Amino acid sequence: MKKSRGRTGRKRRKKHLKSFRDGVSCSHKLEYIELRKWLKERGFEDSNLRPAEFRETGRGLMATKALQAGDLILSLPEKCLLTTGTVLSSCLGGHIVKWKPPVSPLLALCTFLIAEKHAGVKSPWKPYLDVLPKTYTCPACLEPDVINLLPKPLKKKAQEQKMMIQELFGSSKAFFSSLQPLFAENTGTIFTYSALEWAWCTINTRTVYMKHPRRECFSLEPDVYALAPYLDLLNHSPNVQVKAAFNEQTRSYEIWTNSQCKKYQEVFICYGPHDNQRLLLEYGFVAMDNPHSSVYVSADTLLKYFSPLDKQRKAKVSILKDHDYLENPTFGWEGPSWRLLTALQVLSLGADEFACWRRILLGDVTSARNEQQALGTAAKICQFLIEETQHVLLQISQLKRDKENLKTHLALVEMLRSEDLKILQKSAEILCNMNLGTT
Repeated sequence: MKKSRGRTGRKRRKKHLKSFRDGVSCSHKLEYIELRKWLKERGFEDSNLRPAEFRETGRGLMATKALQAGDLILSLPEKCLLTTGTVLSSCLGGHIVKWKPPVSPLLALCTFLIAEKHAGVKSPWKPYLDVLPKTYTCPACLEPDVINLLPKPLKKKAQEQKMMIQELFGSSKAFFSSLQPLFAENTGTIFTYSALEWAWCTINTRTVYMKHPRRECFSLEPDVYALAPYLDLLNHSPNVQVKAAFNEQTRSYEIWTNSQCKKYQEVFICYGPHDNQRLLLEYGFVAMDNPHSSVYVSADTLLKYFSPLDKQRKAKVSILKDHDYLENPTFGWEGPSWRLLTALQVLSLGADEFACWRRILLGDVTSARNEQQALGTAAKICQFLIEETQHVLLQISQLKRDKENLKTHLALVEMLRSEDLKILQKSAEILCNMNLGTT
């Protein structure tokens, strides 16, 4: 009897381990016990989701029962949300109301997060602050060596993001100093650049959209942020659909799923139909096999395949600019975009065909020669981008060996570039078939 009971026990354990193959529950960890207790005190009730660690996505939420399309995944009462209203009702409120020129809603939230983090155990928001990431992987936080490895359009946006935080820090110093009466320590040691960068990234990556009434004490920037504890543990998948909004009747922020989810699987939400460059810029991660992803072709790359001696080149570029065809031409999973091919067809027009440029913008083919040249140039650009991406991937693998401290950030850029390579290789294959079809 003992022997057979042992076998059954082993079977049960095996089944249990299989259930958590993709996710290991974190519910037993003290910070999650404290967070759930804190949320419960504020009226939050939940039995469908549990914090877990997942192999692919890291920390997320796991379904404790099968979810069907139309199910309410999560309902977070207003009391649990951190908004500018929360900030104004804190000890910071009086200082914000008096300060001129008015601070932005974003700065008010950043200031609150820094102040509460500094308060430590005295902060009523401690259980939430304890589960927030200590560091972020937004481009603003990356080292210059890593930023240089990003694709050109993203590199430019990453530098702009960094600059924006630096400018916010510079312009907020006087306001931070005005808060000195609230602190025993010097505000200069509390409201540091790294503290502001952390707070800014917390808000940028984790807030849900929630429109608040306009308040005179804030600048004219939109007040649309709400930090949503527990809800912000939900990871993004481009393949799910959800409905998310603040419900005025229940006074709760609700998320309803339009997808099914099996028991013990990770529950996902969709942050929007974003490509990987946007996901990395705004949230600090990359999605594998993202159907919305594409590789951008810069105007410089596009134009270097056309002779500077072409007398109509200037006019062609002017036409493309006026009609927005030089804005974000791309390669995607389905090959070159309509915008890219149209731009190439205009640039490929012979002197005798130039008058027909309007027909191309309307989707007509002017000549077989023009179409063939545009497809041939697209194939050359695609090949150039493949080689450039492979070169960067080689640089990354060398840097990973030499710079241990940058490994996490390098792995992120490596993932972005690897996804780009897959798209470009798929596009090259499609272009090869398209070129065969036109010959």
